[in-house]
Amino acid sequence: MHEKRGERLKTRALERGMMYRVQEKVPEFEKFDTVFGGKLNGQNRWVILADLIPWDKVEENYAQLFVANNGRAALPVRVALGALIVKEKKKISDEELVEDIRESP
Repeated sequence: MHEKRGERLKTRALERGMMYRVQEKVPEFEKFDTVFGGKLNGQNRWVILADLIPWDKVEENYAQLFVANNGRAALPVRVALGALIVKEKKKISDEELVEDIRESP
């Protein structure tokens, strides 16, 4: 079911020339390999939080915010919203968030 909705979103985005491109399937955390090997811990606070978010619905709403041919394509919603959530939960500045991401992508 999620794949059909994703395909509809991609088709609609392409037809409208939107500046947000719906992402292909995002890897599940259990299957996601870290840079130095190993797997993400299922008890990690960010993994737990990510499992609570209805990403398909969020992406559908996020994609509608963009207009056609208006600059570079937007970041994937998981990156944009994920970064904002980390920033707010950790109560850090934009600069500190960027540094955190550089240190632990």
